[in-house]
Amino acid sequence: MAEADPRHSEKSALEPQTLHDSAAGETPVATNPRRRKALGGVAAAVLLVGGGYGGWYALVGSHHVSTDDAYVGADTAQITPMVAGQVAAVEVEDTQMVRRGQVLVRIDDSDARIALANAEAQLATTKRKFGQTSATSDALAADVQARADAIASAHAQLSAAQAAFDKASIDLDRRRKLQPSGAVSADELTSAINSYAAAKGDLDHARASLSQAQSNQGSARGSLAANQALIAGTTVATNPDVLAAQAKVDQARLDLSRTVIRAPVDGVVTSRLVQVGQRLAPGADVMKLVPVNQLYVDANFKEGQLTHVRPGQQVTLKSDLYGGNVVYHGRVLGSSGGTGAAFALIPAQNATGNWIKIVQRLPVRISLDPRELSEHPLRVGLSMDADIDI
Repeated sequence: MAEADPRHSEKSALEPQTLHDSAAGETPVATNPRRRKALGGVAAAVLLVGGGYGGWYALVGSHHVSTDDAYVGADTAQITPMVAGQVAAVEVEDTQMVRRGQVLVRIDDSDARIALANAEAQLATTKRKFGQTSATSDALAADVQARADAIASAHAQLSAAQAAFDKASIDLDRRRKLQPSGAVSADELTSAINSYAAAKGDLDHARASLSQAQSNQGSARGSLAANQALIAGTTVATNPDVLAAQAKVDQARLDLSRTVIRAPVDGVVTSRLVQVGQRLAPGADVMKLVPVNQLYVDANFKEGQLTHVRPGQQVTLKSDLYGGNVVYHGRVLGSSGGTGAAFALIPAQNATGNWIKIVQRLPVRISLDPRELSEHPLRVGLSMDADIDI
């Protein structure tokens, strides 16, 4: 009898078991070297990417905060007239770029020119009055001197009258003493009495003339003092009346210059509302000027991002207008005094039972480089991406 092959017996013994395992739905584990190598490569790549990101965040990412909730802004110049009048010409159009000092609107200046002419005429009249007042002072000073001479003359007349009166008084007394003895006739006595009375009258008249001369001198001195008070310590250039008239001339000249409205800054004309022939009142809205070379960005950062944000930190910005190829550089100027919700017309009311916390955003003002703005102009309201190096 031939001996059975042991390998054949082992194989026969294993076949039922293999068939049983396959029937039970179990798949043997494959040991494909390529698959194991691919899985190892993926795991290594994941670890490498994770490590790279961790290193980047530790060295770079943790030192930056960014937001895409940022928009270009500017301190827009509101153009309004300062004098009333009818519009004679409008020199600019919407979207037009203008320079500082360029004429925007001309207002009819006829009334302003007439007002200036009247003010200049009033100034000339006031200056003439000042000259007249100065000349009057000289005349009054001469009059005071004439009154002094009149007083001196009155004093001389009074002295002569007093001497004549004294002589007449002595003559009368002598004749009265001799009259009882008959040495003086009645006619001589009467003549002496008449002479005495005439001398007394001349003396009283001389005294009155002196008093009147002194009064006239006092009046002349008062007139001189009053006139001097009007011009004392002043010249034609510093006299109050002349200064008031000059101020009216300056005001009229200023009003005339304001009939030409000029651009206060370099910028782009926006919202032009004025038309030729329109009657303007002071303060009426005419147009707006956007200073495109003085723009800034208001970036709204989440409150948790602002822990280390400080004024002066460098910022890189990108605009949706130009894409990522154009990078702007700026600096943090400061942050707002409150969130947008705090200053909203209708502030949020959180004192309710269904309150849900919402992360707030605070506007951060960022300056822009004027040189970069001139190379790649922006407009107010455009979206920006801002990244602050903290």
